[in-house]
Amino acid sequence: MERNFEFEVGRRVRVVQQIPRQSGTMTTRVEGVVASYGQSKTGSWYAHSKDKKLWLDRVELIKDDGERVVCNLDQYTHVEPAEAAAG
Repeated sequence: MERNFEFEVGRRVRVVQQIPRQSGTMTTRVEGVVASYGQSKTGSWYAHSKDKKLWLDRVELIKDDGERVVCNLDQYTHVEPAEAAAG
């Protein structure tokens, strides 16, 4: 995951995720205000980790229409301040 700033609740960001596929890459973009950021555990079992669960970095955004979106952050994710993305 690429980012050159710290996540702050209330900051407007754009999350660009790329999903590698056999016939190219699928890209999605979500823009909104950061509601929360951190690691949270999944339902998947993972040996030798905290609570024996798989933990993922996640950011929750609130879009302009009020919808809440949770994005899992991985090596194919780029997060940037929305102000920089607009310019």
